[in-house]
Amino acid sequence: MFVRSVLLTSFRRCAAPLLAPCLGLASLMLPLAASASPDPSLRVLLLEAAEVRVGGAHGLRLLDASGRERFRLPEGGALALRTTANGVQVDVVAPAVQGAAPLPAPLRLPEVWIDAVQPTSGDAVLHLQNRTYRGRLVVRPAAVATALRVVNVVALETYLPSVVGSEMPASWPLEALRAQAVAARTYALRQRRPEQPFDLKATVSSQVYKGLEAETPSTREAVRGTRGLVLTHQNALINAVFHSSAGGTTENSGDLWQRQMPYLVSVADFDEASPVSRWRQELPPPLLARAFAELGGVQRIDILSTTASGRVRQARVVGPSGQLLVSGAELRSRLGLRSTLVRFEAAPFSFPDPEVPPSTWLSATGVLLSLPALPPLLPPPNPTLVAVGRGFGHGVGMSQWGALAMAQRGSSFQEILHHYYRGAQLRPYGDIAKTRTAADAGAASGSSPWSPRNAALSSARP
Repeated sequence: MFVRSVLLTSFRRCAAPLLAPCLGLASLMLPLAASASPDPSLRVLLLEAAEVRVGGAHGLRLLDASGRERFRLPEGGALALRTTANGVQVDVVAPAVQGAAPLPAPLRLPEVWIDAVQPTSGDAVLHLQNRTYRGRLVVRPAAVATALRVVNVVALETYLPSVVGSEMPASWPLEALRAQAVAARTYALRQRRPEQPFDLKATVSSQVYKGLEAETPSTREAVRGTRGLVLTHQNALINAVFHSSAGGTTENSGDLWQRQMPYLVSVADFDEASPVSRWRQELPPPLLARAFAELGGVQRIDILSTTASGRVRQARVVGPSGQLLVSGAELRSRLGLRSTLVRFEAAPFSFPDPEVPPSTWLSATGVLLSLPALPPLLPPPNPTLVAVGRGFGHGVGMSQWGALAMAQRGSSFQEILHHYYRGAQLRPYGDIAKTRTAADAGAASGSSPWSPRNAALSSARP
């Protein structure tokens, strides 16, 4: 994300006293992998655009929504897709279609499935715009009639190495990468929504997913070394949200969102090495005028209340045309702030020297004349403000820079996760899936089926 590696420290487990109440012997001795765990598919929204181009290094198969193959392209094949009144129009751009049956010109389908042809060795991959993906692409019209929606249907454990490499530098210690893998796996599984057109987005709205280009041997090892492990609370997947840097203290979920989750409580962060642990951001008048156009700009920002960790809960924005009460989250969004752990001050300003023509100083005979009264020196009506803050992101859950620091001190991925998700348990997802199956089977007798989406929060990312 915004993080880069720093020098490793030599001391080990200095955070152990903080972690001891949260860890039992069993959790410290969990196996690194659960090889029998299931590997469900995810549907990840990659992009929405009026036109897209899809290629395949070893060829492409195009199928309709029933799964029937409509045609196949050889090595180097590429398709251009765009919206039509009836769905998706498909044109072959290179090379010609194999086989005797020519491609209808143009081919129009309500929905298109695209698979990569499996080579004799190596991976079957698809090229979309400037990225490469495994799995299948499903293309259908978006909610906006002029755009196509491209969704990557991909196995969970295939998806995760890219997420880990997209969210953390692959050069970071393996234990930090493993902690990220478990958090990302848990979050992704909890976000599965069969009734919706996709489960997750490939951006910070969910968790970043950049395709094969973000994978490295270390991110694949982090996923392989934690295969199937997830975080649970009361036999359900937790909402394993995370962020870049907390600025010294993470946030209670109830101070940001509607519900306080027992495992998302404020804890000490160890993000001192983060480049955004402390920051300053100038807010010049043009930016303030755009952010609060209804006020005609901003003259000052008063913080009215804060959370226990010091983040802005409510603020008053005063401008030439009035004032407005806003939440910390809205203030951050409007001003583009790194976090709501912030205060505001006026930037220093200087007064220009008054320009008095020489003729008003002396008469022709050299006699000093009285000078005209100068207007009072007042600060500009719309000053430049400076935001002085700490951390990057919403501050709830795991701090990625904090995970780095703990890994450098010798903490295991289990210790990192138990520090940031208090009271959560590490378990193989296969056990949770079995519990869900049993609960679903008992629903007819009046029991409530297990749901990974109970009490879902609004977002994983900053």
